[in-house]
Amino acid sequence: MSTVNERILVVDDEPIVTEVVERYLLRDGYRVTLARDGEAGLAAARREAPDLIVLDLMLPKMDGLEVCRTLRRESKVPIIILSAKDEESDKILGLGLGADDYVAKPFSPRELVARIQAVLRRTQAAAPEPGDVLRHGDMRINPRARAVEIAGRPIDLTAKEFDLLYFLARHPGQVFSREQLLDQVWDWAYAGDASTVTVHVRRLREKIESDPVRPRYVKTVWGVGYKFES
Repeated sequence: MSTVNERILVVDDEPIVTEVVERYLLRDGYRVTLARDGEAGLAAARREAPDLIVLDLMLPKMDGLEVCRTLRRESKVPIIILSAKDEESDKILGLGLGADDYVAKPFSPRELVARIQAVLRRTQAAAPEPGDVLRHGDMRINPRARAVEIAGRPIDLTAKEFDLLYFLARHPGQVFSREQLLDQVWDWAYAGDASTVTVHVRRLREKIESDPVRPRYVKTVWGVGYKFES
């Protein structure tokens, strides 16, 4: 059995779902906290400071999107949305609020655990040496502090937004497809949903570009993917 010991908060009002997810996570060595509604989930997130949150959308008292929106104002904790709502608009909305991944019900518990592991690997990876600070024009990216400044102004990024920017900035001028970015940034060894990349690029541009419609840094290469312009 693994001894990873990270704490996972699972927020879902379906007992059968929480039971299955908890069993698989405990088997792999995770600590698990359960919450049955949105208000309880938000309180548990604030109280327990989990390493990752699995969050349903359709929750009593406070829906998952509102929980996600509130958490993103307070924390960079990784969030994986788990929901029966598999509409593209719901997926894009959830990712647009800052969730790191979206898994639709019915789901494979093994796939969910694999995605949890992938997100945690990226967000808790060993920090590079201080000499690896990247400078591109007036942008400064410090991987040890996971901090970004543009013209001296701090930019508040989620963990996945930072990972995406740092990866692209380490390879200026190189074009990556959405599938390549899924593999390199999300660390998915299986086919992921490429719309995840699209949403995160859009959110990243809104934070680092003075004009997101005409980006200076993260540019689209039509029909291929994205590149970082130094």
